[in-house]
Amino acid sequence: MAAGRVRNHTKRRVFASVVSVAKKLAVAWVFSLVFLRFVAPPVTPLILIRALEYWLHDKPGIRGWEWKPLTYFPTHVQQSVIAAEDARFMNHWGVDLAAMGDALDDADESGKPRGASTITMQTVKNIYLWPGRSYVRKFIEVVMAPIAGAIWGKKRTLELYVNVIELGEGIYGLEAASKFYFGKPASALTMGDAAALAAILPAPRRLSPNALSPASERRYDRIVREAKSISVPARKSGRRSGTRRRE
Repeated sequence: MAAGRVRNHTKRRVFASVVSVAKKLAVAWVFSLVFLRFVAPPVTPLILIRALEYWLHDKPGIRGWEWKPLTYFPTHVQQSVIAAEDARFMNHWGVDLAAMGDALDDADESGKPRGASTITMQTVKNIYLWPGRSYVRKFIEVVMAPIAGAIWGKKRTLELYVNVIELGEGIYGLEAASKFYFGKPASALTMGDAAALAAILPAPRRLSPNALSPASERRYDRIVREAKSISVPARKSGRRSGTRRRE
């Protein structure tokens, strides 16, 4: 009996310690969300992981990363990104349950989930989590995204997203990608340029906006077709000059 009481007491102490640590981590995370509401992240886990990976293969860790405010990006650039990744971005609370249900039904043979990540979920992943696909990480995204979205708001969430997304080996954010692929700042992107960049988001290290694959071409056409009807949190006038000339 005495031994049983000791074991139960030990279990309660361990459980209490775990709960205490979890609470402290949660509070620290919320404070970091508030911090990022106003300050650009100095680095992200994805950038660090990729930098280590590239270092091991003797490749440049960061080839480009420039932070710009959301209002710097023309409206059609914002629309292209939203149309490509999360058309209902302005209407949901951080998690698109309907899209997640469809993705679960369409899981690949390995059982790993495909797609369904909203822009808010992807931003949380890019800033706090790790690359790759798994139900564990997806669950964490689902838990974190509504809280992050509530603290950041739509404008800041999209601003964070377009500045930290991976768009090539060692290339992060739309500004760096625009200069790398098109030789001009993102503020000068045409509708066709923006749609081509958005079209490679599913596999940015494998694809190029200057030589779209057949699947990316179809994605490009859909983005051009749907983007102009997308609402954005920060409007800026910009050219929507035609579509990109396909090579």
